[in-house]
Amino acid sequence: MKFTQDTEFNGYAIQRYTPGEVVLTTTGSLQELSLSTPFLIGAGELRRDWAPGGFEGLDEAQLAMLLELEPELVILGTGERQRFPAPALLAPLYAAGIGVEVMDSGAACRTYNILLGEGRRVAAGIIL
Repeated sequence: MKFTQDTEFNGYAIQRYTPGEVVLTTTGSLQELSLSTPFLIGAGELRRDWAPGGFEGLDEAQLAMLLELEPELVILGTGERQRFPAPALLAPLYAAGIGVEVMDSGAACRTYNILLGEGRRVAAGIIL
């Protein structure tokens, strides 16, 4: 039996993270896109208008945007350090059967790429 690794995925991948900046690439393109404001990524979609108030500005509407992408798992990057949103904000995600992982943004970027490479339906909200 021959084994091959499937490295094909659609959408955006995170090329690199530094505090205050994330660089993305798209499938099949070597072109880079630099972001320095919070963003939502997943299901081949990028939303730059996500969480304009940073961590303190997270509300039900911001987290509902994650639901629209129909992920099986949500990664929430909360900046340079891990901070947990109020449980009531995450309740709609849990009620929909979506797993949620909260971590600092560097770890969130790495985890997103791993899950994306595995073909998982993952969405990430990254706060810089």
